[in-house]
Amino acid sequence: GHGKCDCGKCKCDEGWYGEACQYPTTCNLTRKKSNEMCKNSQDIICSGAGTCQCGRCKCANSEGNGLVYGKFCECDDRECIDDETEEICTGHGKCYCGNCYCEAGWHGDKCEFQCDITPWEIKKRCTSPDGKICSNRGTCVCGECTCHDVDPTGDWGDIHGDTCECDERNCKAVYDRYSDDFCSGHGQCNCGRCDCKEGWTGKKCEHPRSCPLTVEESAKKCQGNSNLPCSGRGRCECGQCACFPPGDNRVHGKNCECDDRQCENVDGDVCGGHGICSCGRCICQDGWFGKLCQHSRKCNMTEEESRSLCESADGILCSGKGSCHCGKCICSPEEWYISGDFCECDDRDCDKHDGLICTGNGVCSCGNCECWEGWTGNACEIWLGREYP
Repeated sequence: GHGKCDCGKCKCDEGWYGEACQYPTTCNLTRKKSNEMCKNSQDIICSGAGTCQCGRCKCANSEGNGLVYGKFCECDDRECIDDETEEICTGHGKCYCGNCYCEAGWHGDKCEFQCDITPWEIKKRCTSPDGKICSNRGTCVCGECTCHDVDPTGDWGDIHGDTCECDERNCKAVYDRYSDDFCSGHGQCNCGRCDCKEGWTGKKCEHPRSCPLTVEESAKKCQGNSNLPCSGRGRCECGQCACFPPGDNRVHGKNCECDDRQCENVDGDVCGGHGICSCGRCICQDGWFGKLCQHSRKCNMTEEESRSLCESADGILCSGKGSCHCGKCICSPEEWYISGDFCECDDRDCDKHDGLICTGNGVCSCGNCECWEGWTGNACEIWLGREYP
């Protein structure tokens, strides 16, 4: 929006420069504010691979090859170049953000090794009984599946089998994600299926046979308006919910439907200090708005200044998925999954466990889970503490 395209190259308007006319020649930001906007999730300015210019990263591509890129210069495709051939992924794959994705029949960090069996045989050996490659829970290399294991102890862990067809996580009760107590402690887990001890029943052996309610009646009483019993945040036993983690009063309600952790940002601030939390939703003070009361209604910027800070590197205002207010993008509320400083992220990409994004133990940040203290795993499904939080 700050120039014209001429034969594939941008001719920038006065006051703008860069290959996409994304940088203003004069900056109204302080150096501190600019650097804050350029920090990645590890608080490193432009990932140490570029310079910060008015709140936007300019990646170091000394040879003009464009191999270093990303909002924070976090992608370095030079990592994909083979030392011997000097080709990207040895010519047998494609590079995405510094990682090689190999063609069928090739493997290795840089696709440098060829398999000794045909691509057809490779696919056949890695196909699980449900017709998926490594059950969508592993990586196929030359006909053998390497399962995406989540066990931090180094054992074979929860996912195993020749085609990763066994997922022991299916045996864990929702409220016991952070323990090794499979099948609610009342059964044996066999390839992701619970075989219950006498006196217990249910998919995860969670229901005592002495209960006057059936499994279905118990689950219905615990379900409320959620798709999962106890909103996926507690243990349902004989129609009663016990919310987890034990002793954490931020999760409450008859069906554990209130999760006040959702009012906290990554730093643990409740409603940004500008509101109160009510059943997992922020009620903002006058003069503030937003999901976490993070936006001030007052603005000391001109419309032009505000818009310049809301434009992504490609010159589009809030990626076309939100509106601009005082130099910050407010993403479309109709599309809950859109997030990011420029509404460039799709939070549907965040990992789930038991149907819950980030397992309810963290927040989704630009398609990746940022776990609360004590939790880890791609979906924040692993509790690392010795005792319950």
